[in-house]
This record gives sequence, structure tokens and C-alpha cells, in this order.
Amino acid sequence: MKQASLLILMLMIWVATTQAQNERKFVRQGNKYYEAAMKDTARVDTIQFNKAEIEYRKALDKKPEDAKWNFNLADALYKQMKFEESAEKFKDISEKTTDKIEKSRALHNMGNSLLMNKKLDESIAAYKEALRNNPEDMETKYNLLYAMNMKKKQQDQKKKQDKDKDKDKDKDKKDQDKDKNKDQNKDQKKDQDQKNKDQQNKDQNQKQDQQQQQNKISKQNAEQMLQALENNEKKIQDKVKKIQALKAQSKKVEKDW
Repeated sequence: MKQASLLILMLMIWVATTQAQNERKFVRQGNKYYEAAMKDTARVDTIQFNKAEIEYRKALDKKPEDAKWNFNLADALYKQMKFEESAEKFKDISEKTTDKIEKSRALHNMGNSLLMNKKLDESIAAYKEALRNNPEDMETKYNLLYAMNMKKKQQDQKKKQDKDKDKDKDKDKKDQDKDKNKDQNKDQKKDQDQKNKDQQNKDQNQKQDQQQQQNKISKQNAEQMLQALENNEKKIQDKVKKIQALKAQSKKVEKDW
């Protein structure tokens, strides 16, 4: 029985050792890919970093709680610019570790992931929390100041945009007022033109009335003059008749004598 128990124990140790060797094999292979990618400083070799991620995940399938391997995986995600995933992984590491230096490192890298993802408020909060765990970390202090400076620039830009927007509103209002005044002036001009036209029509009608009145007066005068001429002619004819009658009478008297 003792020999059987010893054999089982040795077998378990061998299995555990073999598994550990396989896990470390995945990690070592992942590290090789990671280091190979880091050698090319001219570009980000996402293919090599992706291979490293795959190997780290294989190791973590066997030992999911290993803090160092999780850290390696988070770094590989960050290098592939998978900032959302890397931020979540670094956050998970920071919450699980009790070591202040490790927690500070995880929070620092979490802040970097959030900063690269343009989440300035969250990154500032992460850097501040990292400094609470490691107040002497100069790199975290620098990154915090950098993020705060970006936040200030963002706020200044927003203020400028709001100011420009207000200027545009004022300009639009002035343009609207100008158009309104222009329309009013146009309406006033139209009204004035109509008044001028009405006045011209009125003046023309008055002139026509005056002309008709003058023509009427001239006609009356002509009729009066004609009547006067007729009356004068009648008077003259009457006088001529009287004179002729007197002459005829005179001749008759002389003849009788």
C-alpha cells in the first residue's frame, strides 16, 4: 500500500511538473514573440504581439490567476492598440493584487490605456490612484500632468468653439436683422413707388379734368361769341332794313312832288 501511495504521489508530482513546464513553455514562447516585436522600433509589429497574446492565453488557461502572466497579456494587448481590453485587464490586476507597487504599475498602465483611448477623465483618475499607492513614481506624475494638460487644452478648445458658435449666432442674427431691414426698405420703396404712381395718376387725372374744363369753357365762350355775332348781325340787318325803308320812302316822296 505504501508503495502504491508513493507511486501515485510521484505520478501527481510528475503531472504537475509537466503541466508547469508546458505553461512556462507557453510563457517563454510568448516572451520570445514579444521581445522580437519590441526589437523593431520603426513600427509596431502587431503580428508578433498577437502571437505573444495567444501564447500568454494558453498559459493562463492552465493558471488563470498568475499575476505576472496576466500582466504580460495586458501588455501584449496594449501593444496591439487594443486599449479597451488592456484597460480592463490592468484594472482587474490592480483589484486583485495586494502589493502596492504592483497595484501602482497596473493602475499606471491602465491610465496609459485610457489615455490612448482618449478617455482623459478616467486616465487622470487612474494616475492619481497609482500615485496614492506609489507617491514617488515620477513617470506616473509626468503622465498625470500630461493628461491634465490635454484636458485643459480640450476645455480651452471647447470654450473657443462655444465662443465661435456664439459669434456665428450673433452674425446670423445680424444677417437676419439686415435681411429684415432690407425687406422693410424694399416694402417701403414699394409703398413709395405706389404712392408716387398714385400721385402721378392723380395729377394726370387732374390735368385731364382741367383740360376738359378748359375745353368746356372754350366751347361755351365760342358759343357765346357766336351768339353775340349772330345778334350783332341781326341788329345790323335790322338797321340796314330800316335805312333801306327810309330811302325808299324818301324817293317816293320826291316822286310825288
